[in-house]
Amino acid sequence: MQHRSYLTYTLVVLSLLAGLTACDPSDHPTVTPLKKVGFQNDVIKRTLGPNVVGLEMEFAFAMALPATEGKLTSAQVEASIGGASGTYLEHRSYYTNGSGNDIGVVVGSPSSSEGKITKVNFTADTSAATLRYYYKIPEGARGQSVSFTFTSTSSTGEVVTYNMGPYQIAKMDIVLDLDVKDGGAQYISIADMKVYTAAEAAQMPNKIDLVYLYRSIPNITFNHALVSPATDAQYRPGLTLPAGLTNSTKVRKEWGLRDFHLARLQYGIYIDDLDFEKLTISTAPNYAINLRAESGAWVETADGKYRAYIYMNSVNNTAKSAKISMKRYTL
Repeated sequence: MQHRSYLTYTLVVLSLLAGLTACDPSDHPTVTPLKKVGFQNDVIKRTLGPNVVGLEMEFAFAMALPATEGKLTSAQVEASIGGASGTYLEHRSYYTNGSGNDIGVVVGSPSSSEGKITKVNFTADTSAATLRYYYKIPEGARGQSVSFTFTSTSSTGEVVTYNMGPYQIAKMDIVLDLDVKDGGAQYISIADMKVYTAAEAAQMPNKIDLVYLYRSIPNITFNHALVSPATDAQYRPGLTLPAGLTNSTKVRKEWGLRDFHLARLQYGIYIDDLDFEKLTISTAPNYAINLRAESGAWVETADGKYRAYIYMNSVNNTAKSAKISMKRYTL
């Protein structure tokens, strides 16, 4: 598992350049003009953790040149694998105000994408900018690596580039915020990464790996549970299964593992491909009871094809329901 930390990013050269382009020495006689350093750009990757298909990779793309050497005319990013729909380059330049908030100032027209290239043309008269680039990870990149070339062009025709990567794209899948309800959509398919009603489950019995239950039983701590269709009847009290549901799925309850992608909280743990590959769950039972909000369960399907981590985002005792999110790895 990877741990997320909050980093302070400083682009020293570009900050100096930005200061140079923003200050007129005649207005500030005590300021010593900086030595000319020319047209430069720099990039930082803002997102941490595994790079998962369907999620975004975010970069901060900074560029600057002395005002005496021209203005910015365009910026573009070329990915080695074209991004999915939703990939874009911000046309606002960001800075952080005194309260620590990111403030965007429009400096160009909205980005356009053609093939692997996403581009912004500057409309503002500026010699310095920091743009955000969001790469929506496509299905075609699953299990592969992707690299990026960041390019800035000035009004004199000068071009500077900056290369980032390669970055490995995870093999795992992710799905967020599935609603499960006892007596309603409570039949979970790991293969489909979906939740079904009893009538729907009866049409696809081989795909149903888990059943969500809520039970309030005197002197027994049962509450919210994920159980296999094949588990002993005492772990699915009062439940009549649709015909044909026989999968015995291994389930291991987990406390305190708040994956950042699934939980989207301040906690900093990431589940990645290696965690699924090294998971040992063969001796686990085929049920997990007394699950609570922010707990989870490791799962391996009966056919040995999938492993998953199911996270309990929230639970509702009154409604006998929960919201779950899932990461899944194909073995």
